[in-house]
Amino acid sequence: MFPMLTQFFNSGQQTIRAARYIGQGFMITLSHANRLPVTIQYPYEKLITSERFRGRIHFEFDKCIACEVCVRVCPIDLPVVDWKLETDIRKKRLLNYSIDFGICIFCGNCVEYCPTNCLSMTEEYELSTYDRHELNYNQIALGRLPVSIIEDYTIRTISLNSPQIKNV
Repeated sequence: MFPMLTQFFNSGQQTIRAARYIGQGFMITLSHANRLPVTIQYPYEKLITSERFRGRIHFEFDKCIACEVCVRVCPIDLPVVDWKLETDIRKKRLLNYSIDFGICIFCGNCVEYCPTNCLSMTEEYELSTYDRHELNYNQIALGRLPVSIIEDYTIRTISLNSPQIKNV
């Protein structure tokens, strides 16, 4: 008799807890219902990305030692590293380096594990194009640093602390 009462009491507590969680979720949904939409005029207004934002990868050709660590840590083996072994000095010489951003998942493993810090993440998030093959960046395209959103005078920046975003 006693185990049956404790089981009934526990199921009642679980039911009350589940109803409370559902109510909290419903209150969050209702709090978002009163907000007005904020339209950002995209090419002319851009959000300032956070410091931890992982955008396009920047590559420095002179620092790379062709160790291929980036290829090994990439979950999809994406970076293509072409190198030639210089037999007289017994070192690799980097010939080509490329990343296809149409396939890249922007996990950042290649940047984290690079021993020479030749890879870094930029704040560029505009990787849109009509042709998928244009997203295959070689070492020249990867070496170009994007213009900072803050320094571009043609763009009005919107920070996450602005009154427009707080009303959302």
